[in-house]
Amino acid sequence: MRSPAELDDVPWSELTHAYGPADDVPELIKVLYGDDDEAAGEAIYEFHGNIYHQGTIYEASAPAVPFLAHAVLHAPGRREDLLMLLAVLADHDPASVDSPHWPHSDIAAICAELCAVLPDLLPCLGDPGRGVRRAALRTFAAVADLLPDDTRALAVKRVDALYADDPVPAVRADALILLNRFGRVLEPLDSPLAEIRLAAAQLAAERNGPPYAPELVEVFAEDGADPDPGEDEFPWSDTSTQEQRLTNLLTREPDVALTVAARWIAHGDIGSRGSWLAGHVAERWRDREREVLDLLVAALPHHSKPSSLLRTIGYWVEHLPEPDAALRDALHELAGADGETAEPALLALVRSRDTRAVDLVLDRPSARLLAATARHFPEAAGRLIPVIRRELAAGADGNDGIALVQALARFGTAARAAQPELIDCLGTRRAAIVAARQLGANGVRTPEITDLLEEATRSGDASLRASAAVAHHLLTGDPDTALRTYEALLSSRGQTHWYLSGLESMGTAAAPLLPLVEPLLEAGYDWTRKAAAEAHHWLTGSPDRAVPILADIAGPTPVGLSALKALAGMGRCPAELHPALHTYIASPERLLADSPVGGQDHPDTELRTLSRMLLMLG
Repeated sequence: MRSPAELDDVPWSELTHAYGPADDVPELIKVLYGDDDEAAGEAIYEFHGNIYHQGTIYEASAPAVPFLAHAVLHAPGRREDLLMLLAVLADHDPASVDSPHWPHSDIAAICAELCAVLPDLLPCLGDPGRGVRRAALRTFAAVADLLPDDTRALAVKRVDALYADDPVPAVRADALILLNRFGRVLEPLDSPLAEIRLAAAQLAAERNGPPYAPELVEVFAEDGADPDPGEDEFPWSDTSTQEQRLTNLLTREPDVALTVAARWIAHGDIGSRGSWLAGHVAERWRDREREVLDLLVAALPHHSKPSSLLRTIGYWVEHLPEPDAALRDALHELAGADGETAEPALLALVRSRDTRAVDLVLDRPSARLLAATARHFPEAAGRLIPVIRRELAAGADGNDGIALVQALARFGTAARAAQPELIDCLGTRRAAIVAARQLGANGVRTPEITDLLEEATRSGDASLRASAAVAHHLLTGDPDTALRTYEALLSSRGQTHWYLSGLESMGTAAAPLLPLVEPLLEAGYDWTRKAAAEAHHWLTGSPDRAVPILADIAGPTPVGLSALKALAGMGRCPAELHPALHTYIASPERLLADSPVGGQDHPDTELRTLSRMLLMLG
């Protein structure tokens, strides 16, 4: 270990961290020794941003370790936080230790420094504070595969004592996990302590993999329902908590996960543990939405503030072909009540396609509710458009303004009624990009509109310039303004693929831009190549150059999905894609993930649908 007196012996200004030279590290370390606990906490927060930034380490990280270890023992407080900082700094994949990149890497240096100071930190395993003991166990676990034999022997002796006698069951369970990491295979499923039984079952499941033995499933269901309230504060060296690790384990077997989730929900869904697990099943596995939603609805009575749960229900109910009447009735009851749960319940009711939702939305509209209602009830245009116009006229901007204007696109020619509001949005630069697109789609040409669009092509916002240029062409039929705008955009540096999609509506009228598009067909960035291939097809009317490029990119990734959409739009499916498409259809697991935001098809559902469509092309 190294004391603050030795800080000047390190050339901190020559070392780097996340924000450049590490010359601020000495002062932050000195703060740890002061009497100001709040300042010490802020210093540790700074360390999580500079020498350990979102999982990344730097040159200055390893030299800081012996100083942080000294502070663990000699600074007046924050011992838990400092130990956990050391643990996450040393996080590594044991499989990487033998790689050719390990010996001179920053992570190897950190682990070497930590191994060197751990003998001095052994007393922390016997600290009176349960949190300190738990954090110390994780610090030793971070380098369990690298400890010298003598240090390992001393650590095992201390950890054995914790496992046998510690008065806190959670500490004993942690000790069991560390002993297993030291190579001591222990699986005491018959322990009188639930925490130890659960840890033992998890270790056995990790070691043996699925299918999980019935006795393990029973332990998960019985002992996992009541989470450790301090678990999130003490992640292991891979920065995941025990709950996250257990969730990942269980969702490897969806039937087991749903069985366990049902037991946890019946136990009261403490800490949303059961509903969280059920939601993860839907995220990972296809065609389990109905079972998951049944569990989520069963969890509702256990929550006094179920807003988060309702948002999850609202996301998955949209992907259910025909939501059950009982589910819709439960949502309708909550949506009609007062309080903070009414809006997420109403949004879920809209996404369940229950016609009762329209009246409720019109009684208390919001941009998000109106956008969702327009998506699912376009036939209600006559009732929705006046409310959308009113909200826009009242000054809706930002994401709200964007959502309202995009909602109008669902209504076809009926959206022309909102021309005055769209013109105002474009003129005041509120949701201007989508307003420009909608004005072009509406097809109503007036001097005011075309002048506003031409003015917008000179905006400092490149996306607005592109959208306004295309809309101007749609209304006037004159490609000159659009060609001039796109020539400047495509000649500039940056991610030009963002603008290429606008050329679809111009078609061959944009052919003069081919000399700028063709070089992008060989770009190194997949999104650029994909966008350029599509644009080449629109500009030439021939898919011949585009199809091989798109087929090469196509796959279960966001850009690969976009490439599949493009191929479907061209009506082309190269034979070499057929085996992969069959795989995309047959997989029981989702091949593409999504975040629960709603309002769009799940990417994995699109992948399967597009794969079927393409195979039908032959």
